[in-house]
Amino acid sequence: MPGYANELKLAARLADAADAITTDRFRALDLTFERKPDRTPVTDADTAVEDKLRTILAAERPGDDVAGEERGGSVPETGRAWVIDPIDGTKNFLRGLPVWATLIALVEDGIPVVGMMSAPLLGRRWWASTGDGAWLSDVAGERRLAVSGVSSLEDAYLSTTDLGSWTEYHSREKYLELVDACWESRALGDFWQHCLVAEGALDVAAEAIVNPWDVAAAQVLITEAGGRFSDLTGKPGFAGGSALSTNGLLHDAALGILRR
Repeated sequence: MPGYANELKLAARLADAADAITTDRFRALDLTFERKPDRTPVTDADTAVEDKLRTILAAERPGDDVAGEERGGSVPETGRAWVIDPIDGTKNFLRGLPVWATLIALVEDGIPVVGMMSAPLLGRRWWASTGDGAWLSDVAGERRLAVSGVSSLEDAYLSTTDLGSWTEYHSREKYLELVDACWESRALGDFWQHCLVAEGALDVAAEAIVNPWDVAAAQVLITEAGGRFSDLTGKPGFAGGSALSTNGLLHDAALGILRR
């Protein structure tokens, strides 16, 4: 099969397995959680999903590395690694908000080549692979994605995850300067804002702090939809500790404001 079709099929199976666990545990009365050293929560669903996906990958791709938010691992500079965020948006999951997703990426030689992002309570799943475009499946059917054609920040829709993170990790003033330069701003947050950039519904999504598993899948989705993805210094890639996804036309203008 051409391209990464087999890997996308496997990623879809992984997403199906994750969805079965997360939908069963969402709003469960016996859901348990702990706080990690960085004060972010981890629920029993997070660990159950990652353990399940690692078991499948060990059987299906025993030669591949696996890096996940809850069980650790690193992404090598060469070779293949699956990068997993079992529940992106755990705080939402814990509070009963439906905006969360399982994120799965295949990284080859340091570059994401397959991305799968499944948000079962939203009824939406996004996927992409190098050379084969970015796609969305929802209640309206399946369609190929393309970023917007907005070419001026004054006409742009902007989103972030949490304003407080800019104070701690980058610059609240710089982000608010970008807000003032744009038409509208939202805080849709986490994975969803990057997916909406790929859909063309948003034009810019910026995050002051991310981990590799937060954005590896988003990187390939954005680039295959025709956009640009980098950290806040402008360096392409998912491992820079921050993230900026745009329709491409606005990337340099956004960076010009956000760079410190």
